[in-house]
Amino acid sequence: MAQLDSVGIIGCGWLGTPLAKTLLAEDVDVLATRSNKENTAVLTEQGIEAEVLLLPATTAEMFAQLNQHRVFKQHNLVIAITPQFKQGRADYGEKVAQLVEAAKVQGQVKRIILLSSSAVYNGLLGVVNEETSLDLSAEKVQALHDAEQAVLKFSNRSQLRRSYVLRLAGLVGPNRHPGKFLINSRIVKAPDSPVNLIHQQDAQGLVLSLLNTEAPTGVFNGVSDTHVSKKSYYQAAAKALSLPEPKFSDVELSAKEQPAPRRIVNGDKAQQVLSYQFVYPDLLTWL
Repeated sequence: MAQLDSVGIIGCGWLGTPLAKTLLAEDVDVLATRSNKENTAVLTEQGIEAEVLLLPATTAEMFAQLNQHRVFKQHNLVIAITPQFKQGRADYGEKVAQLVEAAKVQGQVKRIILLSSSAVYNGLLGVVNEETSLDLSAEKVQALHDAEQAVLKFSNRSQLRRSYVLRLAGLVGPNRHPGKFLINSRIVKAPDSPVNLIHQQDAQGLVLSLLNTEAPTGVFNGVSDTHVSKKSYYQAAAKALSLPEPKFSDVELSAKEQPAPRRIVNGDKAQQVLSYQFVYPDLLTWL
């Protein structure tokens, strides 16, 4: 990690915070952003320098503030903002595109990593990888795709600018035990479909690998090797937290529904190209 000098983490939350602490421990200059003063104060209390960054920019004044933001003086950017689809937001692609353009304006950023989602494969069945054609008929998939393309276009042929997309599977780890999904007697749909998950520590490890890699610009899946059925996984998760037996739906879901049945996200490329070895390849054992 010696070649890393500065990293900006935009949307420094559950995943970005431990990443920032790891980088700081390696003497890397880190500047984090959040969308309000309360959250930046939380980061500051943990020893992470943080500033407010508001998205999307909608006025000339906001664009000026965005383009002049100090985070774009960092040589590496990790975009970790969430799409907020469940909150009814539809501006994820616009936000990411504005960040990429602001990075170009200042001309200091040499590498951008977008933390995307394996939800980009929604509507597909079977084994999917980074080369699989996406089903862009769903607005959410189109929004994720637009954001990814904005980041990938940041790179140039001379490789003086590089960009990467990391499609993260379902995140588990500290304060995100999958057993808690069951606490409110939620019904697990498509119990025979496989899980696609990744532990926080491995998600962080893949980001660190991308910050240091000389691999060509591209897309990588971030997912563990654990693809047991949801029924098996959530039964084990419930047992680990001493919760009652989970409830499962007998209704089979179509490919268009969430989550799609029988979809396995393949993570071989990240392990091979980045030479990354998972800390938690078996998330049943982690439970």
